[in-house]
Amino acid sequence: MKKYFKIALLVVVAAIFVGTFVFLYSKSKPKVKQYEIMVPEIADLEKTTVATGKVEPRDEILIKPQISGIVDEVYKEAGQTVKKDEVIAKVKVIPEMGQLNSAESRVRLAGINAKQAEIDFSRMKKLHADKLISSEEYEKSEVSLKQAREEKENATDALDIIKDGITKRSAAYSNTMIRSTIDGLILDVPVKAGNSVIMSNTFNDGTTIATVANMNDLIFRGNIDETEVGRIHEGMPIKLTIGALQNIKFDATLEYISPKGVEENGANQFEIKAAIRVPDSVEIRSGYSANAEIVLARAHKVLAVPESTVEFNGDSTFVWVMTDSVPEQKFVRRQVVAGLSDGIKIEIKKGLTVKERVRGAEKTDKKQ
Repeated sequence: MKKYFKIALLVVVAAIFVGTFVFLYSKSKPKVKQYEIMVPEIADLEKTTVATGKVEPRDEILIKPQISGIVDEVYKEAGQTVKKDEVIAKVKVIPEMGQLNSAESRVRLAGINAKQAEIDFSRMKKLHADKLISSEEYEKSEVSLKQAREEKENATDALDIIKDGITKRSAAYSNTMIRSTIDGLILDVPVKAGNSVIMSNTFNDGTTIATVANMNDLIFRGNIDETEVGRIHEGMPIKLTIGALQNIKFDATLEYISPKGVEENGANQFEIKAAIRVPDSVEIRSGYSANAEIVLARAHKVLAVPESTVEFNGDSTFVWVMTDSVPEQKFVRRQVVAGLSDGIKIEIKKGLTVKERVRGAEKTDKKQ
């Protein structure tokens, strides 16, 4: 019995030894790598750059008052359209007391002078009728009367302007009625009834009553990096994507490149502007964020492979071309001449044909 037990034990030990040897041998054998095989294709390639920015009207007009005072009424609000010369708001004049007193004094003095001129003219008229004075003296008295009357009207108008900002003779051209200077859309009305406003002068820009813009003339304003600004020029076509309207692409034309860069986050950025063509069926609001895609270079119907299959070594470019697939994959390293890249595919100008196959990424064993 003991003899059989010893034999069985030896058999088990031998089996364990052989199994361990086989396992270690299989592990020590070099693993055959498998690669994905990529097929060259004929494709159109584009190298693009993207500039970030926003959409805005070409010109935003700031409507400012021509007099200082208090906003009496506001007739329009943001989002409404206006025509040129249409009234947006009304300003009530708050007279300065010194100017008011001076104007009232001028009116009183002009009234006294006009009354005296009337009396003098009546006397001269009677004397002229009795042929006691010459026609020249009579005409001078008539002129003096007209001048006195004109001075009285001017003094009255000056007082009206100081008190109300308007005269009876120029009511149609009142400075108190703030009017739009263009046809357009009101983007903002930053004042309310009761706010104080001041007119623009040498020392002050004045209070903005409203901002009006022509929304049919829109531009994209953005920035582009200095590494790519030398590859663009005025007149280049642009594809515009607006964040709020992601399913629509708009055509635009580059019309301005800033001659001076501005440093942002450690990099020099150059401002660009592009005129946008907007269909009538689409409404765009001022300030929408947008991305402008600019095509820097194009290659039409060229041999291309995935850029991940290309090996770069200094100024040289290589690919691994398949020479055999049975019983295992075999490749040879070959130098090629690369061309335009769109970031995904790269043009192969020389060294590869459309019938050849190139090595891609290594396949992974999903079971491991």
